[in-house]
Amino acid sequence: MPSSFRQIRAIAFDLDGTLLHSAPDLHYAVNQMLIELGREPVSLGQVTGWIGNGIEVLVQRALSRSFKVDTRLEPELVEQALGLFKLLYANALHRFSSLYPDVEAVLMALKAAGMKLAIVTNKATEFTLPLVQQFGLSGLIDLVVCGDTLPQKKPRPDQLLYCAEHFDISATELLMVGDSRNDIQAAKAALSPSIGLTYGYNYGEDIALCNPDRVLNQLAELSALLLSVPESV
Repeated sequence: MPSSFRQIRAIAFDLDGTLLHSAPDLHYAVNQMLIELGREPVSLGQVTGWIGNGIEVLVQRALSRSFKVDTRLEPELVEQALGLFKLLYANALHRFSSLYPDVEAVLMALKAAGMKLAIVTNKATEFTLPLVQQFGLSGLIDLVVCGDTLPQKKPRPDQLLYCAEHFDISATELLMVGDSRNDIQAAKAALSPSIGLTYGYNYGEDIALCNPDRVLNQLAELSALLLSVPESV
């Protein structure tokens, strides 16, 4: 085990693509938004590649039909599309989404071992908290930090530093677990150790290219790594 992991006292998990496979509902809401605006729908693969920077950016990418936002988008159109998306997504938060395998078991094992657990996401509070409750995570998570909790979000370190302060620990004692470069970059900026997961949403890039402290293929490997328990926990 890396020495940086031996001092871990709290763990911050990303939500979308780490704990929750949320792309199907985001895809549904994006396409319903586009259809209502008289535009052609996009594929699940496209939407999956656009996730990670908050819904404002997701909507702009959908309108641009590209990861790179079209700077010529009219502000009025963006505002209209964002309003539509928020309404549609709020009504489809858990229609098709699901927890990834072993999420509950891993969180329970880590909590039983005395770890403080947080969710650190760029998703807005109005969507995050209903999802946390709907999927039964409320009793396992000690702190939820959303994309609008602070002025800055990942890849800035602010959310992780906020977690460390809340738990009264050093940022070096806080482990960031995520599936995208935003998570790893935020951890590096906060001087926190990080684990990158190979599944999830990372703009089609290999998470190993972000140089996390460790790369894992399954969340179950996390409890094996930190607690020396079987991966089937």
